Amino acid sequence: MRKGWLLSGLFLVTIFVFLPNAWSKSDTIKIGINAPLTGDIPKVGEGTKFTAQMWLEDLNAAGGLDVGGKKYPVELVIEDNESKAESAVKANTKMITDDEVLAIVGPQASAQAVPAGEVANNWQTPMISPWSTNPSTTSGRPFVFRACFLDPFQGPVIANFVTEEFGFKKAAVLYDVASDYPKGLAEFFKKAWEKLHGPGSVVAFESFTTKDADFSSQLTKIIQSGAQFLFTPQYYNEVALIVQQAHELGWNKPIVGSDSWGSAETVKLCGKECYGLFFSTHYAAAGATGATKAFIDRYQKKYGYVPDDVAALTWDALGIIAEAIRSCGRITGNLEKDRKCVRDAIARIREFKGITGNMSFTEEGDPVKCAVIVRISDSGAFEFYKSVCP
Repeated sequence: MRKGWLLSGLFLVTIFVFLPNAWSKSDTIKIGINAPLTGDIPKVGEGTKFTAQMWLEDLNAAGGLDVGGKKYPVELVIEDNESKAESAVKANTKMITDDEVLAIVGPQASAQAVPAGEVANNWQTPMISPWSTNPSTTSGRPFVFRACFLDPFQGPVIANFVTEEFGFKKAAVLYDVASDYPKGLAEFFKKAWEKLHGPGSVVAFESFTTKDADFSSQLTKIIQSGAQFLFTPQYYNEVALIVQQAHELGWNKPIVGSDSWGSAETVKLCGKECYGLFFSTHYAAAGATGATKAFIDRYQKKYGYVPDDVAALTWDALGIIAEAIRSCGRITGNLEKDRKCVRDAIARIREFKGITGNMSFTEEGDPVKCAVIVRISDSGAFEFYKSVCP
């Protein structure tokens, strides 16, 4: 009898230990946040974290996330990827295997989102990058999505805008060759510009490497090239240096940017040097209405500054995940099955009304949505200039 009891106990322990993908005893839904809280672009991570905390406040106030009539508490697992690819990979691996998150928001920058997306897809865990525009983030990865438009769309948007707005024929580009996002967008822009104006119309295609701070050599070549404007798809910490150094060298022509300019830090660091410049992005804070304005006002009151496009896209990414979880109808307790359900539910979304615009998803996990051209006003505000849709 004693022997039978021991065998039965061992059998039950074996089932408990080896039962695949079982959730912990808690009914808590865990959402991972993979963000650059330190490193080169900490303001991006800050906006991500602040927005996620605001989103969680709403869920807590509602008593949890309602799934099929049952309210589940939600926990955020926030990891710092340090603006490094290897750290982003480690963060995703930890959140998926140790923390058992149901889904992940982030990373933001393509340099971290591309490798981290491979981890999420391999572990069949739904991931949404709010801000990564590089096609490789989602390509061939059914569990990886994004909340922003892609660089193959953004490149032509910028090329068409400059052509229509200024009538220019000769372009110059300055970009970081060692970073996925600027390198990819620079190439997509060059292809789009030359399609409009012919081979050789990009008269200067200059590069540098991450952490470089002196661009005088590249800018001198650009000035001597006869270019009518400069396109630089860099992050806020580099934009100010490039613009200021260009002006010091005598450049007085337009400088155009991309969605990486969207941080409030761009104007803070660049100052009046950036007034009057244009960039493509995902939303414009100045003049916003409805739910977008409500988000901006709440964020500004709580944190003391206007949220950038990263924050707004993070809000939409979290909203998409919440809608997908709700549409599953129930949480089964089998993590693999629930992750698959959330993934499939995201893919089925056809009309999500986000604060950065309406969107639906392609089979590749990419949203169909519009871009916005923003002008930096003489007071440093990001003013809506025009909308460009696919």
